[in-house]
Amino acid sequence: MMENKKGIIEILILILLLGNTFFAYSYFNSYKQLQAIKNTETKAEVNQKVVDFFLMFIKKVLQAEKEVDFETRLSLENAVRDLKDEQIMSEWQNFIASKTEQDAQNSVKKLLEILVRKIQK
Repeated sequence: MMENKKGIIEILILILLLGNTFFAYSYFNSYKQLQAIKNTETKAEVNQKVVDFFLMFIKKVLQAEKEVDFETRLSLENAVRDLKDEQIMSEWQNFIASKTEQDAQNSVKKLLEILVRKIQK
C-alpha cells in the first residue's frame, strides 16, 4: 500500500515537472514572438515617419514654386528631429547649411538616398 502511494506520488511529480517544462517552453517561445512583433511594429512606425518626412520634403521643397518659407522650414526641421536618426539629421544640417546651389543639390541627393535606405532596412 505504501509503495503504491509512493509510486503515485512519483508519477504525479513527474507529470508536474513535465507540465512545468512545457509551460516554460511555451512562455519563452511566446515571449520571443512578442519581441519580434514589437520590433516589427517599431520598425513600421519609424518607416512611416521617414515616409511622411520624405513626402513632405518632396512636396514642400522639391516641388516648391517659390522660396521655402519659415513655417515650412520649421515643420521640416521638427519632422527631421522627430525621426531621431543621427545620419538623417547630419545630412539635413548639411543641406540647410549649403552655401551654393550645387552643395544643396548634392546634400539633397545624399539625404534622399539615406531616407530610401532607412525605409529598405
